[in-house]
Amino acid sequence: MTVQFIDRNRQEFGVEPVCAALQLAPSTYWTAKRRPLSARVLRDAKMMPLLLVLWQANFSVYGSSKLKFAARRAGHGNGRDQVARLMRQAGIRDVTRTKPVNSTRTDPAATRPGDLVERDFTADAPNRLWVADLTHVAAWSGVAYVCFITDAFSRRIVGWRVASRMRTQMVLDALEIARRNRGTRLEGLVAHTDAGSQFTSARYSERLDELGALDRIGRGLL
Repeated sequence: MTVQFIDRNRQEFGVEPVCAALQLAPSTYWTAKRRPLSARVLRDAKMMPLLLVLWQANFSVYGSSKLKFAARRAGHGNGRDQVARLMRQAGIRDVTRTKPVNSTRTDPAATRPGDLVERDFTADAPNRLWVADLTHVAAWSGVAYVCFITDAFSRRIVGWRVASRMRTQMVLDALEIARRNRGTRLEGLVAHTDAGSQFTSARYSERLDELGALDRIGRGLL
């Protein structure tokens, strides 16, 4: 690293002044410059551009482990430590995964209706069984929460909503879209969800009553 430092600064300050500041004899620097490049340096010089190309080809998200296997698939054997070292030198790194997100937060005080579905997610006609769920998607700006309502007969999503926060309003918005798509009154419709607090809220139950649906909470849905 000392030789590279002198190389970067010799044009501006000269070799002797830089060596003096580093308390290094100029002859040591010139001897190192005349010495043939080591096998490791030559190998690194060959691998660095390859790793950079592979990293960019995989959307610039690979870490040292995946990049090592990608290089091996390309016919170049490398150890993980070598790949990690070259990644640091090139200033590239993997995309850090976000912390696990729990999209089902129950309310112990909420009333939970019984389960009419019992894991049988089939229906013999449209608007007999709707299944709603709330999940999350990792995005560059953070976490996006998604609520969707699926008709079990056609497997079609009839209502949906995306929001930056996991609030009851997002499931109400998804239900409103489903109402507009399928009708404002659907007698006997079974609306099945998990036990998340958004689905056990009084506001959600009131909307289902207005729709004519039976509100049923599943266990460990999806």
